[in-house]
Amino acid sequence: QVQLVESGGGLVQAGGSLRLSCAASGRTFRSYDMGWFRQAPGKDREFVAAVTWNGETTDYGDSVKGRFTISRDNVKNTGYLQMNNLNPEDTGVYYCAASPGDGNLWYRDAYEYWGQGTQVTVSS
Repeated sequence: QVQLVESGGGLVQAGGSLRLSCAASGRTFRSYDMGWFRQAPGKDREFVAAVTWNGETTDYGDSVKGRFTISRDNVKNTGYLQMNNLNPEDTGVYYCAASPGDGNLWYRDAYEYWGQGTQVTVSS
């Protein structure tokens, strides 16, 4: 079992930055791929970013490329999402997720474990 808890969300003005954290419980986290998804009210859950267990491969949604950076610290069992140059379209609940396999990083069903989400609101 892997338990995930997101933190770091909040209210920020357009052009600002936030850093989200995903704290994982259990020694197995270091062997899991880790991803971030977001969901705006009334919309489907959207792929944001992901990183493989060893940190060698990353992937980003088209809307966040060049602005967001995903990273992880397997010693601390923590994942991060650095979000820069935020705009109102980035508003939503951000979820951290962990995948035990080698599925496509952008595929929601590849992720077995999910956090409770943290709200990010970007004002214009």
